Amino acid sequence: MNISLIKLPTAALILASALCASLAAQNFADIKPTAQQTAWQDLEFGVILHFSTNTFLDREWGDGTAAPSTFNPTQFDPDQWMSAIRDSGAKYVVLVAKHHDGFCLWPTEQTAYSIKSSPWKGGKGDLVGDVARSARKFGLKFGVYLSPWDRHEPKYAVPASYDQYYLAELEELATRYGDLVEFWLDGAGSAGHVYNFPKIIETLRTYQPNAIVFADTGLFEYGDARWVGTESGTVGYENWNVIDRHGYLRWRPVEADTPLRKDHWFWHPNDESSLKSVSELLTTYDETVGRGAQLMLGVAPDNRGLLPTSDASRLREFGEALHKRFSPNLALSHVPNGESSLALDGNPDTFWSAAPGSHHATLLVNFPKPISFDHALTMEWLNDGQNVQKYSIEVLINGGWKSVAEGQAVGHKKIDSFPLVTTSQVRLNILSSTGPAHIREFQLYRFTSKSSQ
Repeated sequence: MNISLIKLPTAALILASALCASLAAQNFADIKPTAQQTAWQDLEFGVILHFSTNTFLDREWGDGTAAPSTFNPTQFDPDQWMSAIRDSGAKYVVLVAKHHDGFCLWPTEQTAYSIKSSPWKGGKGDLVGDVARSARKFGLKFGVYLSPWDRHEPKYAVPASYDQYYLAELEELATRYGDLVEFWLDGAGSAGHVYNFPKIIETLRTYQPNAIVFADTGLFEYGDARWVGTESGTVGYENWNVIDRHGYLRWRPVEADTPLRKDHWFWHPNDESSLKSVSELLTTYDETVGRGAQLMLGVAPDNRGLLPTSDASRLREFGEALHKRFSPNLALSHVPNGESSLALDGNPDTFWSAAPGSHHATLLVNFPKPISFDHALTMEWLNDGQNVQKYSIEVLINGGWKSVAEGQAVGHKKIDSFPLVTTSQVRLNILSSTGPAHIREFQLYRFTSKSSQ
């Protein structure tokens, strides 16, 4: 037989290539992210918005019995939301378009249990559309959460019928509101219902091929990003982007979600004491973004359709505190030294690479005069995978090198803190890497003010 005459269908060739690549790349160091995943990780900080009938009933989880007439914000202003969210430093928003109670915030054709049956805008409104337009107006990317669990829809009792219902809702959201940066696939509740996850992802990908799917780690094959496993806003471990399920490896970066107000996601009256302080939010940032994860902060408009003044102010205060912390970058005053300067230029689009074939390297930074700092920010270029396995940040003191911070993982971003040190020489010592280390940024900061010494 002449093998050159055998022709396989294009789809079969693609599948065969994908399977071969998957089997060949079953070492953690060989797994690489998609372009969509690295772009999403660069966003670093997003906001998830909870606003529905629960807002008007002082509830967290609705049971699907709330009348549509319950939903009637009288001062709805998504621009007010987005202004404060932008000022917090967030780069994208995800709107809960349908929570577990089944009430839809867009005029879906699948059910009357939506805003078209509410008095808001005479039933002619489209809150999802309004929020999407406002987000983009303020330079924020937009995504949606569509709860699979539906405590109102009668079809939910018949899995096959409900799956079609849910897919039709998803298709509406995926085709009407422009590019979606993220799709939340939340498996909360569900009352024993087993969803058709392959078809959900197939439907989404048909219309939104670049959307990042957020899902629990258990939904290993369906997600692009994974839940951290807690709503505390903390990544409590060395953060590796590659995870293993049943011997199969995938790039699944972490997203850590936590509400702006302690312990709940929807607005509640007479609840000012639950608002987190700027100090608490900064700690959350350090323990999420500063550990290579995505921060997803929960924000909730009130029953007027506005962010409470205290919440909007706190978001702005948080953004101002972050800006103050990360300026100036003391590493910008380094003495230029060839390609190593690419990791010290404040530009994450450039990076320094260790020598080809190396598993250990040192990035040395010299300064024209001594600097004092107590934090270091390191970013790894991840397009070629996560390579750094162990590192040390060291300073030259009295002619000898002293380690001030050590770690096993850098990943997208690592923020290390240590007692204030003064030196004119610093080095990032890559003690072990699976391949040549690629460092996008090595930045130095002084968070401690001189007056507090």
